[in-house]
Amino acid sequence: MGYIYYMMGKSASGKDSIYKRLLRDTGLKNIVIYTTRPIRSGEKEGLDYHFVSNEEYEGLKASGRMIEEREYPSALGPWHYFTMDDGGIDLEKQDHLGIGTLESYLKLREYYGRERVFPIYIEVEDGERLSRALNRERKEKEPKYREMCRRFLADSEDFSEEKIFDAGITKRFVNDDLERCCREIREFIANGYKGQ
Repeated sequence: MGYIYYMMGKSASGKDSIYKRLLRDTGLKNIVIYTTRPIRSGEKEGLDYHFVSNEEYEGLKASGRMIEEREYPSALGPWHYFTMDDGGIDLEKQDHLGIGTLESYLKLREYYGRERVFPIYIEVEDGERLSRALNRERKEKEPKYREMCRRFLADSEDFSEEKIFDAGITKRFVNDDLERCCREIREFIANGYKGQ
């Protein structure tokens, strides 16, 4: 029986970097979700996300195979992120690694079962996160500072201590040292942690 290890945390907590290292080092299969937001520099279709138009999103939603979805108001209009039951997750064959929000974690846990979906919650001090987010945005061809600020502020509500507690998340990984954080998560997965 396979498991889903689901990574989440506030924006600019280093989730993407950790996710890529874990995929490289653990043999877990990635879960590629869909989004209507524009592709960022360095991202690849089918690896980071499936990038779709709003029209394609509507068609996929109508298919009845959407596991979970989120809509975010951005400075550029609403962006949709969603997970499809498209055959990419096969728990009979192997373990998977996903990345998303607390809300998407709960929906996947509801869909696949509490005994098969386990959280990996990443934390970084807020001042450091803001600095990382600003540095990342400055590298974009067309920086979207308003969207960066909106996401930063929204995280306080989306990942409130109350919501983390209600989701039953007790284990946290502090990403103030990328190598150490990745090592701790690899050990967590290797030890077969099936709590929560």
